[in-house]
Amino acid sequence: MRDFSRALLPVLLVSSVLSGCATTSDGSSPLNQRTWPVCSVLGGLAGGGLGAIESGAWAAGGGLAGAVAGGLICYALDGDEDGDGVFDRRDRCPDTPANTPVKHNGCPLPNYPAVVKTPEPIPPAAPQVITLSDAGDVLFEFDRSDLTPAARTELTALMPQLMAADVVSVKVVGHTDSKGSDAYNQSLSERRAASVVAFVLSQGVPTSKLSSEGRGESEPVDTNDTDAGRAKNRRVEIHLNQ
Repeated sequence: MRDFSRALLPVLLVSSVLSGCATTSDGSSPLNQRTWPVCSVLGGLAGGGLGAIESGAWAAGGGLAGAVAGGLICYALDGDEDGDGVFDRRDRCPDTPANTPVKHNGCPLPNYPAVVKTPEPIPPAAPQVITLSDAGDVLFEFDRSDLTPAARTELTALMPQLMAADVVSVKVVGHTDSKGSDAYNQSLSERRAASVVAFVLSQGVPTSKLSSEGRGESEPVDTNDTDAGRAKNRRVEIHLNQ
């Protein structure tokens, strides 16, 4: 019975070395290139056990041979051929190009496209509005769309602003007070705006920059119950878009 046990012990030790150096189902290796000293110890124990079956001298020689063999086996069978830091036994992608970031199993990390933040659109600048009203100097004769001399003088003074290089468009908007019907005032505001456009056009403002619009009595800036309020409502607005 004792002889049988002596023979069985080395077999169990050798099996332990082989099991330790084998790859498990998840690709890991308990004993690998980094732990070759452990393999040497186990190999020495197994070799010594095998040699002890014969004699003490055999035990020493078998232990030395087993230590060398165990270390070499673990070192040789668990290299890193592609140099990605994952040992070959666990490397599921063994031919990874150099300097490629990899996951724990040696396969390249997903290469997600860079997130590019779209800059917020810059809102267009609010137009500069120049208002010419009937308060003070009269722009138009009563119930007429012809410019008065005072209106022409005021518009002439504004020409440098209208001709500025950074002004891309000039829109003239006519307004009236509430006297008269809505339809009549709408038509009158359109004619007055067109008169202003015609004048600045004659002063050199390009046609491509100019447009006109009438809004009748729909946008009062003051009361229509007094002469002073109605004078403010009778106006022409010049919108400069830059």
